[in-house]
Amino acid sequence: MAASCQYALNMHKLPIFRIITHVHCISLNKSRAFHRRVFARELHQCVQYSTWNSNAVQKKSAVDLGSKKLEISTGKLARFADGCASVQLGDTTVMVTAVSKTKATSSQFMPLVVDFRQKAAAAGRIPTNYLRRELGSTDNEILTSRMIDRCIRPLFPAGYFYDTQVVCNLLAVDGVNDPDVLAVNGASVALALSDIPWNGPIGAVRVGMVDGEFVINPTRKEMTSSTLNLVVAGASQSQVVMLEASAENVLQQDFCHAIKLGVKHTQQIIQTINQLAKEHGVVKRTPQKLFAAPLEIVEYTRQLAAEKIYAVFTDFSHDKISRDEAVNKIRLETEEKVREKFPEADSYEVIESFNVISKDTFRNLVLNEYRRCDGRDLTSLRNISCEVDLFKPLHGSALFQRGQTQVLCTVTFDSLESSVKTDIITTLVSGLKDKNFMLHYEFPPYATNETGKLTGINRRELGHGALAEKALKPVVPKDFPFTIRVTAEVLESNGSSSMASACSGSMALMDAGVPISAPVAGVAIGLVTKSSAEKPGEIQDYRLLTDILGIEDYHGDMDFKMAGTSKGITALQADVKIPGLPLKIVMEAIQQATVAKREILNIMNKTIAKPRPNRKENGPVVEKVHVPLSKRARFVGPGGYNLRKLQAETGVTISQLDEESFSVFAPAPNAMNEAREFIHEICKDDQEQQLEFGAVYTATITEIRDIGVMVKLYPNMTPVLLHNSQLDNRRIKHPSALGLEVGQQIQVKYFGRDPTDGRMRLSRKVLQSPATMTVKTLSDKSSISIAPNSSPSSDSPI
Repeated sequence: MAASCQYALNMHKLPIFRIITHVHCISLNKSRAFHRRVFARELHQCVQYSTWNSNAVQKKSAVDLGSKKLEISTGKLARFADGCASVQLGDTTVMVTAVSKTKATSSQFMPLVVDFRQKAAAAGRIPTNYLRRELGSTDNEILTSRMIDRCIRPLFPAGYFYDTQVVCNLLAVDGVNDPDVLAVNGASVALALSDIPWNGPIGAVRVGMVDGEFVINPTRKEMTSSTLNLVVAGASQSQVVMLEASAENVLQQDFCHAIKLGVKHTQQIIQTINQLAKEHGVVKRTPQKLFAAPLEIVEYTRQLAAEKIYAVFTDFSHDKISRDEAVNKIRLETEEKVREKFPEADSYEVIESFNVISKDTFRNLVLNEYRRCDGRDLTSLRNISCEVDLFKPLHGSALFQRGQTQVLCTVTFDSLESSVKTDIITTLVSGLKDKNFMLHYEFPPYATNETGKLTGINRRELGHGALAEKALKPVVPKDFPFTIRVTAEVLESNGSSSMASACSGSMALMDAGVPISAPVAGVAIGLVTKSSAEKPGEIQDYRLLTDILGIEDYHGDMDFKMAGTSKGITALQADVKIPGLPLKIVMEAIQQATVAKREILNIMNKTIAKPRPNRKENGPVVEKVHVPLSKRARFVGPGGYNLRKLQAETGVTISQLDEESFSVFAPAPNAMNEAREFIHEICKDDQEQQLEFGAVYTATITEIRDIGVMVKLYPNMTPVLLHNSQLDNRRIKHPSALGLEVGQQIQVKYFGRDPTDGRMRLSRKVLQSPATMTVKTLSDKSSISIAPNSSPSSDSPI
């Protein structure tokens, strides 16, 4: 076994084809299949040992990012993985592993899976679900996984169709530093130190802006006062790989400055990772095959189809469906002839050859002729039409049509109790417990003339909805008395449906009477580049496209989405398909998007320019009930009986705001009217005159109990207990010892109310000596009152 292992270890250092040759030769020399199986098992075990041994070298390094230090370590954890790294900032630590199979898949794309997993144990907590363990992925985990995927995917070699998985495991979180940026850097280190083919590394930082000053990797406390939340992923030579941002109407020049600053700091991280890789002696594996169409098949396909495809792309009468049908017809004819010419070619090579010609024809049309397949020039918008208040029963609605992209947005108001409750880790990292504004994005299959199952939300829908929500959230007032849900339903899609959702959502909010600070519009900018023949990684020429179609997104190199008001930016997301973008192109894209955004806002303003002064009559109503501490037990009822009955009979929702205030939410004005009547009914005997401390009153006994008597000071008063200890100077065990009876009137002295439970304090025994009657005064202060939530100062007694 030892000799075989040593031999296998030596073979592991050889190229893969030599290992296969050795195994084959040995297999021929063995006379029995048993020996072949034993050797194969020993070889597999030894190769695993070799991988483990090569990853066992522990390395540590640190990057100074202003006042913070980013620590990177490797070689200690998860050494069977192709690559593993731990990244720490403060006391937050994320471990990232990368594993890629050596056998290609049947997929015709890069099968990359990124999983970011939050563990409650990392925060020193136990999950609160019924199983007390982590279940499905949370929204935050999915969104972070998507962000990491967009950072690393562009740097894999073209045609690398091997199952690859990157797993980000949150080991510890301190509630100060956000782990998502650490996970991006950890993925970069794990891939860079592995033998997986990858053209990295990259670096990522978060940029905030506090009091006009930029902060790199701000803490949670700093983020609460920051007007910018920008994540920048950069590659070598100061190129941009990914941008993700939400902002509170940040000016364009400040935003551009933040991107440049972020890219500058990513270069320090990249240098550190390169140094680690050099010390580690990384040698990238040679894949068995990088999938690409053979040149001779591509050239033959070009002869057959290039002119026909060009004719389709220059026929501006086509829409999305007819253009796709025309191209597919050419595809079927061409592929049939290619299979006759090259019968030995596999299906992928034939299909990919046509894709290459179609893509080249499309891109050359843009690069050389400055023309687009729908007849627009490079900076023109599609035709836009807007409509609001489509359905009267809805609280707010809007329809936004841009070309063949159509989005219907509806606004729904509900009580503050309906706000989204975040998970443990999100609460700890962001400090956000409740979210009372949400946008849900829906993309049904009929939007692209397809069929499919209408199941739950998928990762794409979640990501697009989160981007549109970021665009609108900064303009929604934080003290709005309702939970707001915006539903964006994509009815037709031909590009940039997420930005259309932001436009439609903005108009729907104004139609619903939400006092947003400014209208919001969004647009997507595309990119077509031409690489240098001498330096394939360098961009020789490029064209930026405003308001891209679906096909321009598919054949292009970038999907740059930006939303904001007429003054600034509220959200941005850049998905790049090439290994990196120069800052010059990013700055031009922002400028081009700003011009288009203002043009869209001008069109939207013709339909609705500002929020309606009042919400619709059929909308929900919120009113505030003032309940003095002494009357709370009366209002709530035994065990909350009155509140439960009120909610069940009227459909309202009641939530406590503070010790003496309750919020009553009614889904419609009729429900609020019923609630008012109910509250009047349960509180009608609360209309009492103000009792004065130390005054003597005549009380009527209503009930005899073992511990005392129940008395009333006036007819509509709720009976209160006069304890045996307060009946007489003598110690008695039962009120009957004093000859007290129901209906009998006795003199009692009033000592106010208990400050803890609000109970009335009365005494009879203190009247054994003469007492003076005091004058009773009236006051509304202690009465339960109800008033609209918007004007609490106008409270009036019931």
